[in-house]
Parts: sequence; C-alpha cells; structure tokens
Amino acid sequence: MASIRAVYLTGVGIATEGWPKGMYDGLGIILSVFLVVMVTAISDYKQALQFRDLDKEKKKIYIQVIRDGRTQEVSIYDLVIGDVVQLSTGDIVPADGIYIIGYSLVIDESSLSGESEPVNIDNQKPFLLSGTKVQDGSGKMLVTAVGMKTEWGKLMETLNEGGEDETPLQVKLNGVATIIGKIGVAFAVLTFLVLTVRFLVEKALLKEFTHWSSHDAFTLLDYFAIAVTIIVVAVPEGLPLAVTLSLAFAMKKLMYDKALVRHLAACETMGSASCICTDKTGTLTTNHMVVDKIWICGKAKAINNNSSEDILGSEISKSVLSILLQVIFQNTGCEISKLEDGRMKILGTPTEKALLEFGFLLGGDLDSHRKAFQILKVKPFNSVRKKMSVLVALPEGGLWATCKGASEIVLTMCDKVIDDSGKAANLSEEQTRNISDVINGFASEALRTLCLAFKDLDDNSEQSDIPDFGYTLVAIIGIKDPLRPGVKDAVRICLEAGITVRMVTGDNINTAKAIAKECGILTENGLAIEAPDFRRKTAEEMRGIIPYIQVMARSSPADKHTLVTNLRNMFGEVVAVTGDGTNDAPALHEADIGLAMGKSGTEVARENADVIIMDDNFTTIVNVAKRGRAVYRNIQKFVQFQLTVNVVALVINFVSACISGSAPLTAVQLLWVNMIMDTLGALALATEPPVDELMKRPPVGRGESFITRAMWRNIFGQSIYQLVVLAILNFDGKRLLGLSGSDATKTVNTLIFNSFVFCQVFNEINSRDIEKINVFQGIFSSKIFVAVIVSTVTFQVIIVEFLGTFASTVPLSWQLWLLSVLIGAVSVPVAVVVKCIPVHRRAAEHHDGYDALSTGPELT
Repeated sequence: MASIRAVYLTGVGIATEGWPKGMYDGLGIILSVFLVVMVTAISDYKQALQFRDLDKEKKKIYIQVIRDGRTQEVSIYDLVIGDVVQLSTGDIVPADGIYIIGYSLVIDESSLSGESEPVNIDNQKPFLLSGTKVQDGSGKMLVTAVGMKTEWGKLMETLNEGGEDETPLQVKLNGVATIIGKIGVAFAVLTFLVLTVRFLVEKALLKEFTHWSSHDAFTLLDYFAIAVTIIVVAVPEGLPLAVTLSLAFAMKKLMYDKALVRHLAACETMGSASCICTDKTGTLTTNHMVVDKIWICGKAKAINNNSSEDILGSEISKSVLSILLQVIFQNTGCEISKLEDGRMKILGTPTEKALLEFGFLLGGDLDSHRKAFQILKVKPFNSVRKKMSVLVALPEGGLWATCKGASEIVLTMCDKVIDDSGKAANLSEEQTRNISDVINGFASEALRTLCLAFKDLDDNSEQSDIPDFGYTLVAIIGIKDPLRPGVKDAVRICLEAGITVRMVTGDNINTAKAIAKECGILTENGLAIEAPDFRRKTAEEMRGIIPYIQVMARSSPADKHTLVTNLRNMFGEVVAVTGDGTNDAPALHEADIGLAMGKSGTEVARENADVIIMDDNFTTIVNVAKRGRAVYRNIQKFVQFQLTVNVVALVINFVSACISGSAPLTAVQLLWVNMIMDTLGALALATEPPVDELMKRPPVGRGESFITRAMWRNIFGQSIYQLVVLAILNFDGKRLLGLSGSDATKTVNTLIFNSFVFCQVFNEINSRDIEKINVFQGIFSSKIFVAVIVSTVTFQVIIVEFLGTFASTVPLSWQLWLLSVLIGAVSVPVAVVVKCIPVHRRAAEHHDGYDALSTGPELT
C-alpha cells in the first residue's frame, strides 16, 4: 500500500510540479518504507544467526550399533528397526527398544514422564523410550520403533497441529489500523468530493462548464493528490517501526536478564499473559535432590545445606557420627569423577547423590572408607527389593552388613536402634510406632524417606549371603528437591500482577501439593487434582473446575496440552507455559508463549519455546513478563502520540481544503511529521524502560480495547487544543501577527507548520505516561528519549531555515520561533488539565479472568 502511494505521488508530483520537486513526496515515502523494512530484516537476520550454528551441531550425533553382525557408527537419523544399540552412562536413548542384556541399567525418564525418580531396566521391565537418558550402568537394546512411531514421535505430531496464531497485540493493532484506514479513506473521499463539487459549482457560476482545459484537469488531479495525502496522514506509518523497535529493544535487554527470545512477538505476548502453567521438576525446583531432614538418636533435625560447620551440632556423639558415615559411604552406588578443571563430579541417581553429598557435608571422606573396608558382596537397588545391601569385611576382623532403602521395608528388618552412645538398643513396639509417625511426617512434607541400618556378623566361611533381618536402625533420611532461590517471591509477584500460576507435574499428588504450598501456588480455596480424574471430566465439568485448578499431578503430556487448550479456547486466557522436558513440548507449542529452561531443558523443549530461560530461574520469567508489559504500554504511548498527530493534521487539512480550497500543511511537511518525526517518536517512546508499577496491574485481557478511554481522553484533549490554535493561525493569522506582502501567506503557513511540530515535541513528552500527571519524572534517565527530542528540534530548525525550497517554508524571525515554542509548551499544562478528567474503565478493560478463588471447589 505504501509503495503504491509512493509511485502514485511520484507520478502526480512530476506531472504537476515538474522535476525534481515532483519526486520529493514519493521518494520520501520510499525511503521511510525502506527504513522500516531494513530494521525488521536486520533484527530477524541477527536472530537467525544465533541459532544457525546450534542447528548444525545438534545434527552431528553418531552412535555405535550392531548391524549385519558387526559394529558400525551411524547417525541417529539412520537408525532402523532391528539395530542393536549399545548404551552407557550419559547416553540419550535414540529410539524405542527392548532391553537385551546389561548391568545395573538405570534410565532417567523425567524428560518424558516428568517423574524425577529414575527407572531400573531389567528383564522384568525391559522397555526403553526414545529421548530418555541413561543415568547409570550399561546395556544393549533392540530397536523396535524409530522416528514418528516412537513415543517421542507421537509427541512431535501434536507440535505440527495448527498454524501460527496472531499475538493478542497483533490482533488489536490490526483492528486499530483497519479503523484508522477506513476513517482516512472516508475523509479522503469526502474531501475530494467537496473540492470537486466546489470546483464544478464555480465553473457553472462562471458559465464555463462546457469549456475545459489542461489547467482544469491538473486542478482536479491536484484535488486527488490532496485526498491521497489525507490517506497518507491518516495511516500510522510509524506504527510497524514502533512495534519492531520496542520488541527488538526488549529482546536485547532480556538477553542481559538471561532470557533468549526466539520470536520477537513473544515479548509483548508475555506481557498479556494471564496464566502460567509451569512444570515442577527443574522449573520450580532445582532438579537436584538434597537431604532436608534427618531423624537420628530419637531426634529429628532440619539440615542447612548451605553450611558445612557441624550441621548436626551436639545432637549426636562422635561414635554415632562415625557409624552414620560408614553406612553412607559403604552403601552407595555412586562414583566420583574428576573433571578437567579439577572439580569432582558425583555420578549416580539423584537419591544416591543426595545421600553421598550429605556424607561429604558431615565431613566424611569416601576414599578413606573404601580403602579401610573391603566390599565382599553387593545387592543393588531395584524396583522389587526397594533396597540396597552391602557386605563388607572389617579391618579388625568380622563382617558388617549395611542396608538402605524404602523406609517401610527397612524398618521391618530392624529389631534394634542405635542410642546416643552408639550402642544398639532393643526396638520396642512403641518406638516402632513413633518412628513410623516420623516417616509419615517426613512424607507429608513431600520428603522422600530412606532408612539406614547395619548389622554385625561373625567372620566365618558359612556366611554366604547378606541377611534380611536383625538390623540396627541408624537414621531416617528425608530427601527433597528444593525450590529454586527466588521462586516464592516470583510467584508472589505474579499473583500481585493478576497472573494465575498453575503447577502441572508428573509427580504424585502429595508431593505436588506440598511444593505448591511451599512456593505459594496452592491457596486455601484452590483445587489440586490428579490428571486421571481430570481426564474423565466432560467438557461441561471441565468448564466448571478449570478456573480453580492450581495443581495437576500425575499428568501426561496430553493432559497438559488439554489444559492449555481449554484455558485459551474456553476462557480466553493468554497462557504461558514453562517446562524443560520433551513431555512439555506439545504444551509449549500450543500456548500463547512457551518458556523453556536453557540448562536443564531438552532440545525438543527449547526448539518449541518462544523464550529460553538461560539460567533456569523462575524469577527470570517475571522479568520477561515485566518487559512484555513495558512493550505493550510503550506501544500504547506511541499510538496515543501518533493518533494525536494524525487527527490534528487530518482535520486541519480537511477543513482548510473544504473552506479555502488549499491545505496549510504540504505533502512534504506532512511526510516529515508523519514519517520521519514518527520514526523518532517510535524510537523515543518504544524504548522507555519498564517500571515496577507495571507488575501491580492486572494483565491485559484478549477482550480489552487497545486504545483505552484514558488514551481517547488524552488524544481528544490535545487535539482540540492544537486544532483551536492552528485554526486561529490559519484563518486569522495574518491580521493577528500584522503580516502583509507577498510572503505573508507562506510565513503564516510556516508558522502553522512550526507550531504544529513543537506541539508534537511536547506531546511526545506528555505521552510518556498515559495517566500520571508528572510526565517529566525520570525523563533524563532515558538517554534515547532526550536524544530524540534534541534531534527533532534540530531537524526542524534545519528544515525551516535552510530547506525552504524542499519543504515550502520561509525563515522565521526569533519572535515567531519563540511563539511556536510557547504554543507547543502550553500543551503540557493542557495535558495536566485533561488528565484530571476522570474516566471509567469499560467492563472489558478489567481482567477477564476470574475473581480470587473465593468460591472454588473444596481442596482435594
């Protein structure tokens, strides 16, 4: 559309004004359009470069397979059914398959299932799934499914459903542009008709209606050019640039906040988010198990993992501590690996690593214990036994058996308990009940409990197996996946900002509820539900409970996808989804904005996200929302500023053209105001930094009008003032200023142009805040804004004083310059008065989510 207008204005200009003056209008539009296109293209190109190298590297993955009776190295994309794949610790399972043979193969399925507890693979449980990770051990598997036929592939199918939806802001801006375009066309047609009718009436009155000349044709062509100019004025040419600049600026700033924005539109979409559906493991929690509590010698104590100084205090004696460390270090499946930088890394399951790290925290040394004791036999943990047993030979002679595992199993194997002095005392029934209560208490706090026990054995050759009874209970360990630092504050800020946070996890309901309460997600009247129950609900039942769901446990990828879809379609929510696993990818893709964890997230999750949280910190999501709201608010400021410019320019030219047959503002002057000045205005207002007040307002709902009543109030207030002043100058300026002579009309028109520009300079300052009266607060903290104001004034001086031939202006005296500045400056107190006029928000402008969950279903 802009290109068509440029070509037309160039042709008309050359025909009516000659070369080169006739090219100015069209050439100016072409240059402005080129500027917008180049800014957008450069931004997109830089964004593409960030991912190009990553895409190349990710495809260079080769694995060892047995094919045709020999070992071969093939790409993961060349796997076929029937290949035998060798798996070892750290490998990603490349396809679905069946376990053939191996040793202590442990698989981390959290990326698919959301469950943090690894799965032991053996002949009783032989199925391996693509995309999971080998946590420990080694083995061989027979490939049974590849590509889209795998469980991972079925997840990918959901990612290809549907097309690219427009963001909430794009929908609203399209509506604004459509309305403005229709108004502009209507004014243009009306102007052309009025001028044409006036011209025809004059010819009829002069009795020249039957006599037509080339001059008459050029007059009608000039009228048509005025109509086209009005359309140019009406259409907000700077709006695409303002959006692009605001999004690009926010994207750059978010990079410093550890958020990589993959799609520019995601910035503003996150600002409209009314709901966040978040995963638990790896998102709210650290995905790193630690010992949180311990019961030993009849006392329970919370563990401070940030301190290594005597964490058990005087709770236990040295002899008890020695026994505890022996049980921990002798009965572990972890290995210690030394990294290139000299640091030590623990390899093993999350639970094993947590226990071993606790031993180190107590001051123990793994190497010294392994050197002092000879391990004779090991029975590793599996899903059937739910315990790990080890038999060792003591340095002074004799055998020692240790056992650790599920509390309810190990406790039944114990008939003694260690006392304060480190001696074994008989375990009474009452003590057993008390210990069971301790275990249940730990479990209610979402702690995974382990019992540690030992048994002294005689050193004789008949001892051939590890016993299953007669143990002495040492301690009960409570292990948890702790919340990430700052999560509580981040959730609180989200709730204050009207953003509902929902936890959707594969963990069991008790763990999910405990974590949700701890971080503030689950409130008194909120609903915690298990996914199988949710799945059985009808559409009508879902409509009744979804607004109150704050926790969904034991969820599958399909459940998360269903929840997100219903929140968007049933309730019009703008939904953000956070996650790190492959199982989160469908929901990340379906949501209005997907946020993937950069460190712990899988490649699939990152590829289907709009924003990658590089530090895996939930608090970074708050920064994304804050920046997003700033983008939306800044674009509103710019639209208010530009619509004021357009309304004034359109009306003054329309009225003047209809009354006098000419427009005081020429096409070139309007081009400067409407294109170049608006470009600078976009740069100034679109880069305003976010303020804390943004996160104390409700989110912008899908049904809320982009141009609010407060904006309309400001637009009309400023427009009325400017139109009154410019109309007085246009129709009575010569008399008021005492101007006469051949240049009087041109001087008045230059003064009108100059005053109009200075009104917009001060209106730009007024637009810094839509509602606050003090628009000068923090103005010097935005260097870009100050630079734009100075540049605009400088350009205006150059245009008026030195480019008169190009801009149809004449140099002004210092008195007229001062008058222009004063006319513009008066717009500031006018804006103050206008902002004091109260406006009531429309019902649609309120958050169209739900009231606080005061009437929701009872908590599950």
